[in-house]
Amino acid sequence: MRGNGWRARDAVADAVLALVLFGFGQLATGLAGDNQPGSRPVDGLCRVVLAVATLALAGRRYAPVGTLVVVTLATSTYLVLGYPYGPVLLAFLVAVYTVAARLPVRPAALAAGGAFVVLLAHVFVSRGPTPGWTGVLPASAWVVVPFAVGVVVRVSREAAARTRAEEVRERAEQARRQADEERLRIAQEVHDVVGHGLAAISMQAEIALHLLPKRPEQAEVALTAISRSSREALDELRVTLGAVRRGAEREPVPGLARLPALCDRLAGAGLVLDLRLVGDPREVPAAVDLAAYRVVQEALTNVLRHAGVARAEVTVGYRADEVTVEVTDRGVGGRHGTAGDLDLTPGRSGGPGQAGGHGLAGMRERVTALGGQLTVGPRPSGGFRVWARLPVEPSP
Repeated sequence: MRGNGWRARDAVADAVLALVLFGFGQLATGLAGDNQPGSRPVDGLCRVVLAVATLALAGRRYAPVGTLVVVTLATSTYLVLGYPYGPVLLAFLVAVYTVAARLPVRPAALAAGGAFVVLLAHVFVSRGPTPGWTGVLPASAWVVVPFAVGVVVRVSREAAARTRAEEVRERAEQARRQADEERLRIAQEVHDVVGHGLAAISMQAEIALHLLPKRPEQAEVALTAISRSSREALDELRVTLGAVRRGAEREPVPGLARLPALCDRLAGAGLVLDLRLVGDPREVPAAVDLAAYRVVQEALTNVLRHAGVARAEVTVGYRADEVTVEVTDRGVGGRHGTAGDLDLTPGRSGGPGQAGGHGLAGMRERVTALGGQLTVGPRPSGGFRVWARLPVEPSP
């Protein structure tokens, strides 16, 4: 619909241009003849030829070459008959400009060159004054000038169109990158939620299976903990996946304020946690709050899976310009652990190649994206340590 509207508007504009030049030519040609002694007086034939040359411009956008042919023949006939130079040449200039502006350079140059050859006829053969070779240069100017202007306009339009196309491609690429980043972020959230929840459930299930033959009444406690852990993990997963649904209301994301609940949940899985706060707890940016919580969650998940201990320590430090979190244990990690992958530490279960490394990569990406620092490795006194520093804007 928009394209049809633009075509109709162009057709109207061309028709108006043709009528304006027609009226101007009918009025001004006689005045031009008064200042050109020896030219043929304006008569009915002159007005007819002038009408053909000007009104043909109404179709210049749809048939530029055809319009140039008609205008050139009419203009050359007008000049060969000896009528005065005047408004008829404006129609010729517009026709040459249109061909140059709407066609590639080679066909446009061929068409303009042919028009120039036809126009030269009046220089040597005319019922009025014949300028001879001295008239070749002015005649060439009537072709070269509008042709050059038309080429410049066409090149400018093509450059603008390429720029617009590049901008569209860049916007599409940016939108794709943002979508990919959002998918990766959600995948990371799902990994953290599901990995932690399944680790806790697995540990609780092992406890239940161990107690069931000997003390079935205590196995019920472990099964209850499994039910609670699975429900909490599903609730958190639902919140995370809710971000994918367009228009879904975003619920509050987990943060450091939920660490006590996390410690209680892991206690049901057999991991006792000592939570210590250093400094005055305060609100921090949501991205920092979530990243700190996920680092602690992932570190505790690895303790639950691989450390072989029943106790760990969590320390959260609040300072004016940063938040730090530290998770330590006294597990069976080897003396030559690596800071590159929790699951590659010698002595821990789950050797190289297992999926636990993705959790550490996720921690690193979260912390690095916020301009922070992450340190992971064995402790000199035994066990393992995960420490992260996340900068925050100081309070005013």
